[in-house]
Amino acid sequence: MHELSIVMSIVDTVEKEREKQQADTVESIELDIGMLSGVEMDAFYFAWEAGVGKTLLEKATLKVNRPPAKAKCSACEKIFVAESSFDACPECGNPFCEIVSGKELRIKRMTVIKN
Repeated sequence: MHELSIVMSIVDTVEKEREKQQADTVESIELDIGMLSGVEMDAFYFAWEAGVGKTLLEKATLKVNRPPAKAKCSACEKIFVAESSFDACPECGNPFCEIVSGKELRIKRMTVIKN
């Protein structure tokens, strides 16, 4: 389950940032997990519950944004919402399209508290 390794990476990144900010507590965290990121969300939430216990994120509020996948046609340059990485352009039918968003997996924002 690679979702647990994703959660542990988030915990490590947040810990480093908390130290840099000299904060005591992480109040909330907001993540962008794109629709084509390859993250299985049920597994992610399960891994989150298991992975953040006894860490600085244990009591933090979690918000997850799911940016839609968008692709750009290499022929007509139309940008469209994609269901998969292999969708053809709905305008001209060209199968060669570049995914321009929807693969995100990032920490968008976190709120820390200094005592």
